[in-house]
Amino acid sequence: MRESYTFSEVKTNVLSGLLIALALVPEAIAFSFVAHVPLISGLYGAFFMVLITSVLGGRPGMVSAFSGATAVVMTALMLRYGIDYVFAAVVLMGIIQIIFSLAKLSKYVRIIPRQVNLGFINGLAVVIFLAQIDHFKVLTPSGVEQWMHGMQLVIMLGLVALTMSVIYLLPLLTKAIPATLAGALVTTFVVILFHIPTTTVGDIAHLAGNLPSFHIPDVPFSWHTLIIVAPYSFILAANALIETLLTLNLIDEMTDTRGKPNKESMAQGIGNLVSGFFGATGGCALLGESIINVTNNALKRLSGVTTAIALMAIILFASHWIEQVPIAALVGVMFVVVEKTFEWSSLRFFGKLPAADVVIGILVAAMTIFVNITLAVVTGVILSALLFAWEHAKHMTIKAHDDDQGRRIYEVEGTLFFASAHQFSELFSPKNDPENVIIDFKKARIIDHSAIEAINSLVERYERRGKRLQLRHLCKDCLELLNNAKDICAFDIDDPNYHIADNKLS
Repeated sequence: MRESYTFSEVKTNVLSGLLIALALVPEAIAFSFVAHVPLISGLYGAFFMVLITSVLGGRPGMVSAFSGATAVVMTALMLRYGIDYVFAAVVLMGIIQIIFSLAKLSKYVRIIPRQVNLGFINGLAVVIFLAQIDHFKVLTPSGVEQWMHGMQLVIMLGLVALTMSVIYLLPLLTKAIPATLAGALVTTFVVILFHIPTTTVGDIAHLAGNLPSFHIPDVPFSWHTLIIVAPYSFILAANALIETLLTLNLIDEMTDTRGKPNKESMAQGIGNLVSGFFGATGGCALLGESIINVTNNALKRLSGVTTAIALMAIILFASHWIEQVPIAALVGVMFVVVEKTFEWSSLRFFGKLPAADVVIGILVAAMTIFVNITLAVVTGVILSALLFAWEHAKHMTIKAHDDDQGRRIYEVEGTLFFASAHQFSELFSPKNDPENVIIDFKKARIIDHSAIEAINSLVERYERRGKRLQLRHLCKDCLELLNNAKDICAFDIDDPNYHIADNKLS
């Protein structure tokens, strides 16, 4: 559907887009250092992702670029195999995301519990923080890495503190300038003005400042390469989609609108596929910048397109200036990103939420730090589901009474599924019941195959004693599951209909 704009909307989206572009530059460079990839690749990744997802995505106003969720996974691949294997992994990552979208799986991210989401966010913040610690190490003349000390450490800490102070204090005076950009600029000017000896971006890498060019990753096209790249690609794809779709859900809540997760997943996949063929890192949605756009009411595709154009202009015409930014300034920016990413409110949950939820949140955070984000989230979801099933199974109750025709009626309340099936079976006594027994499901639901087997087994127990078992008040969804029992059921359907999530929602 074609977007229409008023003059006010054009102004709002263009200004917000320019603001986001300026904020993305120091973050893209800082995340490039985290992943040990060329800085220009991180900037190209920001350009391609924000442009493609803004044009094709399912959530206008959401900002995508090179991110911490992808950077931390690339590090091991980059250090062991080199940049072309990273590009190959990004290409495969895009293909996986496109398949994910075509299979219409994006909606299932909504089942991720809050405690898992919090654990993922907090773990990611710690991972980004730990990645910055390496910048406090230097090489000795003999090539041995050691911690900074003396005046070198004092200068580094002072510049980091200066950057963070500007980022935190500037919004108290004005919000017209991106705080992260201002922090990096102020620290850079101080270093240049007072000739402070410290490591700059240019000391580590030079930015080409050219347009990105098509580049097929220089890796062998073999099964061996696929075996190397595939695990990283799957983790990259999963991390990126989780962060993107959780961000999309948050923006949906903030704007009281409905994004299209499958469409956004497709755009993310195309963005990463293109990035891998143009020497870029790819990426995913960024929570902080997306919230800035929403706060500015820049919810049109024009904001992202403006950001992309401004980013490329900076790459082409301002690369020399970017090289003069001190590494300490980027570390300061990332420390602020860590502080703002970490959900400090989650620390108040100890003693207030169920202990199991707190433990799952801590476990997910720990696995994010020491294993990987995808396995952490999958483990958290599985444990939360098992915990829910266990607790839900406890709520099944059965009340028995005889009617005026001498039939025993069991009124079931709760959900019959794998966790409650055994308990359900033990609540009946075919030996002591009369000839006719009725199970009333008016306040209950039948969910899965274990429930069907429990009912069939119960029917057989009554039949062996020459007794008849009837089921009543089954909803339509339950009837569809009971094909094996339909010949011995007396149906009296007056329950509400239940519908599962449908692909049209996405």
